[in-house]
Amino acid sequence: MTGRRPPAVLLDAALVGASLVDAWVNVDVKEQAALACALLGACALALRRRLPLTTFALTVPTALISDAVFATTAALYTLSSLSRHRVLLVGCALAYAVTDFLPWPWWALKTAQLAGTHNLVHLSYTLATAAAPVFLGQLVQARRELSLRLAEITEAREHERLLASQSVLAQERAQLAREMHDVVSHQVSLIAVQAGALQVGGRDAETRQAAATIRQLSVQTLDELRHMVSVLRASGIRPTELTPQPSLADLRRLVDGSGIEAKLETDLPEDLPPTVQRAVYRTVQEALTNVRKHAPGATATVRVRCVDGTVHTTVTNTAPTRPSLPLPSAQHGLAGLCQRAELLGGTVTAGPTADGGYELRLEVPAVQNR
Repeated sequence: MTGRRPPAVLLDAALVGASLVDAWVNVDVKEQAALACALLGACALALRRRLPLTTFALTVPTALISDAVFATTAALYTLSSLSRHRVLLVGCALAYAVTDFLPWPWWALKTAQLAGTHNLVHLSYTLATAAAPVFLGQLVQARRELSLRLAEITEAREHERLLASQSVLAQERAQLAREMHDVVSHQVSLIAVQAGALQVGGRDAETRQAAATIRQLSVQTLDELRHMVSVLRASGIRPTELTPQPSLADLRRLVDGSGIEAKLETDLPEDLPPTVQRAVYRTVQEALTNVRKHAPGATATVRVRCVDGTVHTTVTNTAPTRPSLPLPSAQHGLAGLCQRAELLGGTVTAGPTADGGYELRLEVPAVQNR
């Protein structure tokens, strides 16, 4: 875990305070000019982020006429960390080294005083002192730019990875759409055609009615299948519903077109959330599908009501009158209903009844918390 940097205002205040301490230690109070330059340099550090070159220029007199060089060093470091002008930085470093090396006042300096060995050592030390903040500032600037570049590279890689995953997903969706169109759509179309022929040529009314129901369901399945194929072929990244989402207004049509003898009893308000309406619709749809598959000849009763802020949906069917035909099933319908109910804060229960039938019950809050 990386530590957080202190706020800029506190850091600037700390630098100003350190510069004032440096002036208090190294500047004699009796030297008014040196004291004024030291105070000016310390206060100028407050402008180092906005006006780094001006701040450095205001701190140079401090190093020229006194031994208080902390403000000048800090200003030079700030200028180096913010500027890319190498010639300017070299010039500022040399100016700092010269002002720190030469004694004050300059006119009192004698040429013989510069020939000593200790002066060469002093000059080397001064040059190193002036070069250190420049190198350190450049290093910090390079690190900052490198961090920004790494962040840009990471973002670009994430975007590239997202595009690649979307491309693979689009290919899979297109392949799935082709398979659905070529296989499922073809077979459902044949069912609809055969049902239409049976409806026209049927010998009795019951056969013609069953054929009409099969044809109606086949046509509805084809419409939904075409919509799913168009969604799967779309390459957009926004989530799209695979089928038109139903509501309670479609419940009557669902029960009437279920192909079984079913009765609907409902007493619900019209302002239920769309998620609750879809949950009720999908529960009734799954229950009627299971009755049609596993209980041939049975009748069903669908009751939907709202009691004390909870929507109760019950689908009950009688015992079958004919043996059921084996049909392929993945056993995912009831699990999907349970997951949908849990997301809405409700429950789904199912089980046999005392008379040999079956009952599916959904309980879900009528008001959803957002």
